[in-house]
Amino acid sequence: MNPFRQLLRASGAHTPVGTWVLSASPIVAEAVGHAGFDWGVIDMEHAPLDVAGLVGMLQAVGNTKMVPVVRVPWNEPVVVKRVLDAGATTVMFPFVQSADEARRAVAATRYPPEGVRGVVGTSRATKFGTVANYAAQANRCVGVIVQLETPAALDALPAIAEVPGVDALFIGPADLSAAMGHLGQAHHPAVVERMAKAAAQCKVLGKPVGTIGDSPAAVVQYRAAGFDFVAIASDLALLMRGAQAAAGALRTQEGDDVVHSVVDGTHTDGATC
Repeated sequence: MNPFRQLLRASGAHTPVGTWVLSASPIVAEAVGHAGFDWGVIDMEHAPLDVAGLVGMLQAVGNTKMVPVVRVPWNEPVVVKRVLDAGATTVMFPFVQSADEARRAVAATRYPPEGVRGVVGTSRATKFGTVANYAAQANRCVGVIVQLETPAALDALPAIAEVPGVDALFIGPADLSAAMGHLGQAHHPAVVERMAKAAAQCKVLGKPVGTIGDSPAAVVQYRAAGFDFVAIASDLALLMRGAQAAAGALRTQEGDDVVHSVVDGTHTDGATC
């Protein structure tokens, strides 16, 4: 069975928690995989990652329990073919706007006659030709997640959800907020309301739906709204938060009277002359 599909089915009441991997670094990806996340998106849309680099990322994450999802840069069959040959098992497609685009996404992941994926005998996906009957089972083992990132896409949600081969939907708050006229305001009440409505629709349709939040509080809110799988921030965002917090904790303002203490650490002296 597809690993991501299996994760969703086995999760029960425990919503799978993931993160974005934007660093394009196998070492960071492997570390994040050991941090306790259930799934992670290896991003090729906004990260400086090509197919050759993707192989190293998949090898690194394969050393962990984190289920990898590869987000391709666009709904383009040639890119998808190479990503699947590199060993991706679940593909996320950005900016899907209609049922027709969802059908094209699914077709790119399927061998004929169900789709248009090109055939190769020796690839990392086939364990270099050692997987018996790989081609016969590949179509049912590849997962497809489509991203809905505009009001128009959400209007088409019921039709997109019904496309055979679409395993799950994903609502992107950042692009949705921009498309709704609230650029940089992913938590705008109108955006949150639209996302909650989409999650409720998916529940009625029986289609898993996920999203991403920039903080634990946001993720909790999305989970309460009915999202079935959630992600928090990214490897780079989490790294920067920790780095900035550490630097800020040791930095003092110009002119501050600073006291260094083994017991209390470094702090400013509140006494006045």
